Amino acid sequence: MANQAPVAITYFSDVLCVWAYVAQVRLDEIVSRFGNDVKVDHKFCSVFGNSAEKISRGWADKGGYQGFNLHLKDVAKKFDHVEVHADVWLATRPASSDSAHLFIKALQTLEAEGAIGPADGRSASTELMWRLRCAFFQECRDVSDRKVQRDIADRMGIPATLVEREIDRGAAFAALAADYQDRDRLKIEGSPTYVLNQGRQKLYGNLGYRVNEANSRELLRVPGAGEMSWC
Repeated sequence: MANQAPVAITYFSDVLCVWAYVAQVRLDEIVSRFGNDVKVDHKFCSVFGNSAEKISRGWADKGGYQGFNLHLKDVAKKFDHVEVHADVWLATRPASSDSAHLFIKALQTLEAEGAIGPADGRSASTELMWRLRCAFFQECRDVSDRKVQRDIADRMGIPATLVEREIDRGAAFAALAADYQDRDRLKIEGSPTYVLNQGRQKLYGNLGYRVNEANSRELLRVPGAGEMSWC
């Protein structure tokens, strides 16, 4: 493969989105297979910014929280690599995914400053995002609660006080606002969404691994003399 800049993948998701929870293994596979030929930039879109309104309205005619709970358990049955707690959205109802997003953005700012290094083979913020998703979907913990966020960070060896410093000084809020501005500018429809080729390609929803792989490979392919890229 010719020496060229890595393929930039901007990945929009919501921490409380079950499809982003399902899709993480596919994104990990892309990173594993392509290595330094791809660069993933994690951003957030607020699907569950007001979870009570989303579920009470969106599922009003489908059983409300009980119906949504059954839907998530049905989704989990289709995928061997994920687990969903029997009481998800029943025993615990996070008020907003924005709280978790803010905590993760604070960690991302620390990473950008070089204050926090990788964790378990990937960026600390990506690992924290995954652990927050697992805490909610597998353990039914309220990941909108700062105490839960702090506990997970502590278990990873991340000083929560440093993360909260970025929140207190406004840096995390600015980073999250920038994500939401990019979401609007790119007209992101939901979670998860992959954006490639400088915004010209958007892949949204429960997509198989091969779809993402094919798009990444095509973008990495260098057109021959006089040949146009069809991406």
